[in-house]
Amino acid sequence: MLIKDLFERKKVVYSFELFPPKPTSPIETLQKALDELKELSPDYISITYGTGAGIGDNTLNLCRLIKREYKIEPLSHLTCIHSNKQGILKYLKELEASGIENILALRGDVKPDFPLSKDFRYASELIEFIRQHGNFGISAACYPEGHFEAPDIVADIKNLKKKVDAGAQHLNTQLFFDNEDFYRFMDMAQIAGIGVPIQAGVMPLVKRRQIERIIGLTGVKIPAKISRMLAKLGDSDQALFDAGIAYATEQIIDLLSYGVRGIHLYIMNNAAVAKRITQNISSIIRGQ
Repeated sequence: MLIKDLFERKKVVYSFELFPPKPTSPIETLQKALDELKELSPDYISITYGTGAGIGDNTLNLCRLIKREYKIEPLSHLTCIHSNKQGILKYLKELEASGIENILALRGDVKPDFPLSKDFRYASELIEFIRQHGNFGISAACYPEGHFEAPDIVADIKNLKKKVDAGAQHLNTQLFFDNEDFYRFMDMAQIAGIGVPIQAGVMPLVKRRQIERIIGLTGVKIPAKISRMLAKLGDSDQALFDAGIAYATEQIIDLLSYGVRGIHLYIMNNAAVAKRITQNISSIIRGQ
């Protein structure tokens, strides 16, 4: 089922994100996590895609496993900044042959050790290419605080509109921790004429190293409440885990109260995080 159709059928779309094991590791390393995630009945599971030999293979293999064995809709990430049209077309054909209908089209991070693509510079170009070569559901990324490479949020919204005009039917946000940033972003997207479903991406912060790494990679704003939480509880793994779950739960409840139609959990392959969050919000999501 196309993800855009899920938004037409459900009041709240609920999903998780996983990353595949390294090319040298078997897909089965995620079997236990997938067994637990299936019990939580997500509407779909997205699978990240990196750069380098074999990475796309494990993304594809994991998507196949989720579709075939777990009967859950997979959303395959696909990056283009280090890819050519021939390679992308090959991947699209493999997705189609495997019955995988949904793609999250991304530019991807620039890796200094890999040559830049001569065919693609922006995600909007990849989206248009996918639209021309199949009947896929196409999702794209968006950034409530603005992409770190954009000069400002207005310029970033204009770039987002290009993605939607190129064929993106659904948007997933980068993680954020201040809902007010998301609400401002939603208002700006509406003014810009962006009418596709926008799903809020939430990452429960349950490990100190994870928090520090996320800050370094994304540059997202860390609210004072999280800074205080880290300072007070950062030396206790269990206390930080419980506090991170509580913060994310409160954040999601506020989003749903605002009327947000979709929640996408970045769980870092930790099924225990997905289970705790789902237990906390299940009656709210299922009862709407």
